[in-house]
Amino acid sequence: MRTIFDYLRRPLRASAGLGLVLALAGCTQETPKPLPQPTKPEPNAEARDYTAYTQLIATASDEFEGGGLDPQKWSYEVMDDWFNNEKQATTNSSNNLYLTSGQLHIQARREQLRNKQFTSARIVTKNKINYGFGRLDVRAKLPKGKGIWPAIWMLGVNDTQVGWPACGEIDIMELRGSAPNVNISTVHYGTSPATRQYKGTTYNLPTGDFSGDFHTFSLIRSQNQLRWYVDGVQTYTITPADASPYPFNNPFYLILNVAVGGDFDGDPSAAEPFPKEMVVEYVRFYQYPQ
Repeated sequence: MRTIFDYLRRPLRASAGLGLVLALAGCTQETPKPLPQPTKPEPNAEARDYTAYTQLIATASDEFEGGGLDPQKWSYEVMDDWFNNEKQATTNSSNNLYLTSGQLHIQARREQLRNKQFTSARIVTKNKINYGFGRLDVRAKLPKGKGIWPAIWMLGVNDTQVGWPACGEIDIMELRGSAPNVNISTVHYGTSPATRQYKGTTYNLPTGDFSGDFHTFSLIRSQNQLRWYVDGVQTYTITPADASPYPFNNPFYLILNVAVGGDFDGDPSAAEPFPKEMVVEYVRFYQYPQ
C-alpha cells in the first residue's frame, strides 16, 4: 500500500499529482486569522473637569438666531392632554413660541383651547439631535407663580421601543413656580411604570430667584456618571451605584417646555397673572478634544 510519502517521493508528472501534493501541504498549515480589534470607546466616555469641555458641537447647539425655530434641530409636540394632570394644551403657534433678538420664548397663556384652559409649547430634538457623552448647557430665565412648571429635561432615544421609564429620564432643571429659588434635578428609571424609581436633589439659589436673571443649567454625561451644575457649580452626581437599572449611557434627546397646573405644583389661582414665559438664550453642547 502506498503511503503519503510515496507520493511525495515520486516525480511530479501529472497535474493530478501536483494537486494532491498541494492539497496535502495545505492540510498542514492554517490560514492566519485576523486578531480581534479592541472596542473603540465612545467619544468623551471618560469623566473630566467641567472646564475641559471646550469643543463646541455646533450641530447639537442652537443660538436661536433668525426668525423661527430651526426645523433641522427641533420639532413641536402638539397635544391637548398631557401627563400629571397638567392643564395646558401645547401648540405650534407663535403665541406660545417665538424667537426674537437671539432668544427663544416659550409662553404659557391663559386661554381656552378646546377643553383646556391654558396653552403653551413643548419642543424636542427627538429624531434630529441625539446627545451622547459631553456637557450640555442651557442658559435660561424662568417663570414663577403657583402652578407654573418650566422644565429642561431629556429622554432616552429608545423611548418608543422600551417605554418610560426604561428609556431613562434626566431632569436637568425643573422648578415649582411657587418656589422660584429652588432648582430640582432628578433621574427616573426602572423596567416599567409600576417599578419606576427616582433619585434627585434640590439646589437653592443663594440670592433672589430664577426669574430675576439668566442662569446656566448644565449636565455632564460620562460613562456611568451624571453630573449637574448651576452656573458652573456642581450640585449633584449619579452613578450606577445610585440607580439600577442604569439606562443613562445611551443617547438622549432634549425637551424644553412650560407646563401649567397638575400634580407637581398644583393649579394656578384665578388671580394668577399670565402669560408666563421661559426665555432661553442658548443650548450648547461641548465635548473635550479627543
